[in-house]
Amino acid sequence: MQIADQKVITLDYTLKNEEGTLIDSSEGQGDFVYLHGARNIVPGLENALAGKVAGDEVSVAVSPEEGYGARENDLLQTVPKDMFEEDAEINVGMQFHAQSPEGEMMIVTVIELDGDDVIVDGNHPLAGVSLNFDVKVIDIRDASAEELEHGHAHGPDGEHHDH
Repeated sequence: MQIADQKVITLDYTLKNEEGTLIDSSEGQGDFVYLHGARNIVPGLENALAGKVAGDEVSVAVSPEEGYGARENDLLQTVPKDMFEEDAEINVGMQFHAQSPEGEMMIVTVIELDGDDVIVDGNHPLAGVSLNFDVKVIDIRDASAEELEHGHAHGPDGEHHDH
């Protein structure tokens, strides 16, 4: 069976940046499972995996445009400290849920503290980063009707939502 839309794929992977620094890995996390064709993973990796079979090992270089996008400077924002909960501890590197002007939920990262101002970055932490994946295809199976309806793979015990 080949990787194609509406298949559930199990992978082992490591992700490194251009300098070779490890960003993420499935090692010790259990298998990484996703629904192919449902935009559950970055487009550059999904496109490179199409047609592969169980046992295949691939190294994929993904440009920012095919990954988490280019960095957008208009996603940097200065907000007053009093927009946070009164006793909230705010440190550089912390992430908070925020609402975009369009009303969408987004995650912002604190990049600087300036007196009563907090400078936050709404870019994905990997925006603008070239991604280097080393992937091994472990398993391919047909997606269930429920998985197709929900738009993502479910674990072996049925559905588990972390969000």
